[in-house]
Amino acid sequence: MTEATQSKEDKLAWVYLVNLVFYLIPIFVDEMQPWEIALSLAALVPFIYCYFWAYRSTTANAYRPIIAMITIGVLVTPINTGSLSLFTFAGFFLGFFYPLRTAIYSLLGLIGLLSLLNASLNFDHYYWVIYGAGLIAGVGLFGVAERKRVEHKYQQQKSQTEIQQLATMLERERIARDLHDIMGHSLSSISLKAELAEKLIANNDIEQARLQLTELNSIARDSLSQIRQTVSGYKHKGLSASVTQLCQTLRDKGLSVSLIGNIPKLKPELETQLILSLTELCSNIVRHSKGTRCELHFEQTATQLRIAITDDGCPSKIEQGNGLIGINERLAKFQGVLAWELADECQFTITLPAQG
Repeated sequence: MTEATQSKEDKLAWVYLVNLVFYLIPIFVDEMQPWEIALSLAALVPFIYCYFWAYRSTTANAYRPIIAMITIGVLVTPINTGSLSLFTFAGFFLGFFYPLRTAIYSLLGLIGLLSLLNASLNFDHYYWVIYGAGLIAGVGLFGVAERKRVEHKYQQQKSQTEIQQLATMLERERIARDLHDIMGHSLSSISLKAELAEKLIANNDIEQARLQLTELNSIARDSLSQIRQTVSGYKHKGLSASVTQLCQTLRDKGLSVSLIGNIPKLKPELETQLILSLTELCSNIVRHSKGTRCELHFEQTATQLRIAITDDGCPSKIEQGNGLIGINERLAKFQGVLAWELADECQFTITLPAQG
């Protein structure tokens, strides 16, 4: 239970004490002796203490304050028949803390206690018992309903907490996937640029080496920006610009790159996940491919969008690591799939339903 909810419940606990007005009525209506009035008022102090004791008790120890309230009611009945009000509070807690069957038996026992009091004190009518039985039964059932309400509220709060925890976990997984894909691609590009610059310096081609180092610096700055954007919600320059940049990275690797088909305009959320997926696939080519040629093929029909990335550096096998698993997780949200095949060439294919 949250702090605000507990505070609200505590305020309601004080409000419920207004029912003690029925306990005070005989003091003003009946002809009571001053000492009887004093004892009646004095009995309220331990009773209110027991009331809040019960209010903050658990099911395991609630019987103690309940028995104490009933005892106070029994002791005060001979001098104040308004003690019925005290018994109804005990009835409420019996209904609130215990299972329905146990609560009903306990309430019947409490009504039986009223009958014994009525007989032992020689009340000249049964109105006190009948009225008291109705009050105890009604308030006891109200206690049962209140328990159901509290349990329902607790379950709602528990469900909300679980949803928040799940959302946090999914967000962490999203950031981890994004960082893996972004950094994999960026570090591959940085490594490639550094290697080219090293070779150019060795060949005394300072101008070209300076150009590669400038591009390396730009990639590093862009990577830092992408990391910051990923943590706060990934932003990008669009699918078309990102594909162009990926093609340039592959060319820097020494591959001949062909871009076939029209790059579609998609919803921002799908574009984001598609860019990260393509980035991961291209990074794998940069890191692992021994080929000389790569082709990116975009094909959109009335029913599906198909993106194929093919290179001629065919490996003997493909192991499905975190990168490929992450791509499938990204695409699953949009009913998309990633497939691959090894023949004369290595081809990865992303298939998505047609986007409206």
